[in-house]
Amino acid sequence: MDVIIIGSGAGGGASAWALAQQGIKVLLLEAGPVYDPYQDYKLSQDDWELRMFPDKQQHKLKYSFSALQPLEEKYQSLRSWNHIHGLFNTSTIRKAYKYHHVQGVGGSTLHFTGEAHRLHPQAFKMQSQYGVAADWPLSFAELQSYYEQAEKLIGVSGDSEDNSRPRSSDFPLQAHKPGYASRKILSSSEKTGLKWVANSLAVLSSPYDNRPSCNYCNNCNRGCPRKDKGSVDVTFINKALQSGYCQLQSNSTVQRIISGKNDRVQGVEYIDAQGEIHLATADIIIVACGAVETSRLLLLSAADNNQGLANESGLVGKNFMETLAWVSSGIHPENIGSHRGLPSDIISWTYNAPDSIPGVIGGCRFSTTAAESNLIGPVNYAKRVVKGWGLQHKQAMRDSFGHVLSIGAIGESLPDSRSFISLDNDKTDRFNRPIAKINSYLAESEVKRLLFMADKCREILTASGVENIFEEYGTYDYFNSTHVFGTARMGSDPQTSVVNSYGQSHRWKNLFIVDASIFPSSGGGESPSLTIEALAIRTAKYIGENFT
Repeated sequence: MDVIIIGSGAGGGASAWALAQQGIKVLLLEAGPVYDPYQDYKLSQDDWELRMFPDKQQHKLKYSFSALQPLEEKYQSLRSWNHIHGLFNTSTIRKAYKYHHVQGVGGSTLHFTGEAHRLHPQAFKMQSQYGVAADWPLSFAELQSYYEQAEKLIGVSGDSEDNSRPRSSDFPLQAHKPGYASRKILSSSEKTGLKWVANSLAVLSSPYDNRPSCNYCNNCNRGCPRKDKGSVDVTFINKALQSGYCQLQSNSTVQRIISGKNDRVQGVEYIDAQGEIHLATADIIIVACGAVETSRLLLLSAADNNQGLANESGLVGKNFMETLAWVSSGIHPENIGSHRGLPSDIISWTYNAPDSIPGVIGGCRFSTTAAESNLIGPVNYAKRVVKGWGLQHKQAMRDSFGHVLSIGAIGESLPDSRSFISLDNDKTDRFNRPIAKINSYLAESEVKRLLFMADKCREILTASGVENIFEEYGTYDYFNSTHVFGTARMGSDPQTSVVNSYGQSHRWKNLFIVDASIFPSSGGGESPSLTIEALAIRTAKYIGENFT
């Protein structure tokens, strides 16, 4: 085998496709199962609302948390609450909720909203321009053609008139039209000063590449049963398998990467679905397990220094950046049909630039979030929106269903020495290997950014006609992350980074990493999957030109 890829999410899937296109033989190892959209995503069932993404129990990722920080009284406005249940976290300590990660062919794109974003160009120079995080060892311009390749393969829908990101060609598909609920937000722009644009989405606005257009069921996060959402399994991996150059092996958990002589890795040791141990060798090893599991695997694959593979700088697991988020939800006086449409059909990049929020470095974005808040069905209205019981409750349900307007924000997460991934030597996975421990700390700058995000979400709702906010939650009092970054940072200096601009280990010349662990900065709220895919395609081209 020419290349072994560990992990089949955005980075693993995109690199498998890009390598296969060059006639390079790939073995793609995935710890989780294959998901069949037609069988596993049961949105046609009566109990659809009670089903979240169908994680298969055996393959739920195990991880632990260190003790999190105390909560401060002065930030009481950032506590998560609901008008029926009160505070969600009644303690005085930040609680660990969840790292949202899917083990399966397609990775976390199986349950993502479909957002397909390019990073803000200034996000590539956070250290030299703003004195925080680190600079990327490549520029936005160097990544632009690879962004375009990824967008074309997936079938990204977007507004080509949107000038928030440089483009040299139009989006493959026209933008989705905003739903009625989103139009209420659009009408508030003059009051709030926010500019809204159609969100760029890996969701088909018209039939494309033998896949149907979206039916606007608003359930992207539960898995798309029609294949109109461009998750990695139905796009990159499907095409890689069709090429004949990619072999996929699911339910195969890599235990360690085996290092060899002359600063090269030899192969991997993995356990298959039957529990049998195998050794697979290849000329190139690519790691694409996500920022938590990639660092864990490297730390478990101790080389001659016994500090972990590719950890000569001591930075594997360090510079961990999490999801900084806030959501406010209220009742609009009109029935705006917010239970249907797309989860995030419009977005505002007004405060996305690193210096756009007054008094703090690091930007954010705003978008609609009713679906991501799980407020698109009657069960959650009954539990979280409408008080009471009996006939009164029934009438209130009729009066309120479809009225929820929800606004969310995701912001920059800056590296901090107190946020990192380590091994938990007291807890193990089903193969008796130490699991990853998440160590998280929100510095004052992060909390100030959250305050801005929360205040602006409330302002947007009020300007859109909402009179009463009934629920708010954020990551001040909970660790709750979908996007995580930075535990194997890329850079030009081997002393201050783990890999170079191609994701190549500074020491182990045939070892590459192609996931968000290599990000030097998180960006101001952009969804990372498109950037991961663009980087992976670029790395695959480099491998093809230099190792074959």
